[in-house]
Amino acid sequence: MDESVGEYRRSPRGGGRATGRPAPVLPPSLRVWLGLIASLAALVVVVLGAVHAGDSEPGTTDARIWAAVDGVGPPWRHVALATDFLGEPVGAVLLAGAVVTGCLVLRQPKAAVFVVTGAGLTVGATTLLKPVVGRTIHGDNLSYPSGHTAFLTAVALMVSLLAAGRLRLGRAAGVAFVFAAGLVGGAVMGWAQVVLGSHYATDTLGGWCAALAVLPVTAWLVDRTADRLAGRGTVRGSGRPSEWRADRADDRRADAGRQECR
Repeated sequence: MDESVGEYRRSPRGGGRATGRPAPVLPPSLRVWLGLIASLAALVVVVLGAVHAGDSEPGTTDARIWAAVDGVGPPWRHVALATDFLGEPVGAVLLAGAVVTGCLVLRQPKAAVFVVTGAGLTVGATTLLKPVVGRTIHGDNLSYPSGHTAFLTAVALMVSLLAAGRLRLGRAAGVAFVFAAGLVGGAVMGWAQVVLGSHYATDTLGGWCAALAVLPVTAWLVDRTADRLAGRGTVRGSGRPSEWRADRADDRRADAGRQECR
C-alpha cells in the first residue's frame, strides 16, 4: 500500500483516521476561557473609549501615574526607548519577522500566518479606533488606544499561545501562561509609553485590552480557514483523500470481478 494512504488511515490515538492537519494555533482547551477574556477586554476598550472620547487632557488616574514616573533618567529611559522601538515600524517588522522565521524553522507555516495576521489585525484595530475615539495628547496626536502597547501584547500572546500548544498545557495552566505573557508584554510597553510621554496610562490599558480582544478571535479564524482549506482536499462526507477513495473504488470493482468469475 502507498505510504500516503497509510498515513490517512492511521490515527494519532490509534483509532480513526489521521487528518494530516497541523495543530491548531488556538488550543481547544483554552478556547472558552480566552473567548471570555476577549469579550471582557472588548468591553473595556469600548467603555474607556466612551469615557475619554474627545479628551485632550489626562484624567485623574493618568495624571497621578504620569507624576509617579515623570523624570525617569538613565538607564531606565534608555530601556524605555529600546522598548518603544519594538513598536515602531522598523522594530515591529524586525520583531514580527523574527517570530515568523522561528515558526518556519519549526515547520509551522500556519503559526507563521497567525503571527502575521494577528499583528496586522491588532495594529489595524487600534489605528481605526483612534479617530473614532478622538482622544489626543500633545496637541492633535491621537492617543487612544496605544498601538505600541497593543502590538507588543499581541506578539507576547501569540508566542505564548503557540508555546502552550506545543507544550500541551492544560486548561488552567495554559490560560494562566498566556494571560501572564500578555500582561508582561503590555505592562512593559505601557510603562515605556507613559515614561516617554507618548500615551496616557489609560491609552496603554486600552491597547492591552485591544490585543486581548483581537488575538483569540484571530486564532480561531486562522484555524477555521485552515480546516476549510484542508477539507477541499478530501471528499465530502467521507473525510478521505480523493485519491484513497479512488483506490478503494478500484478494489471494490476488482472484488466484484472475482466474485463473477466464481
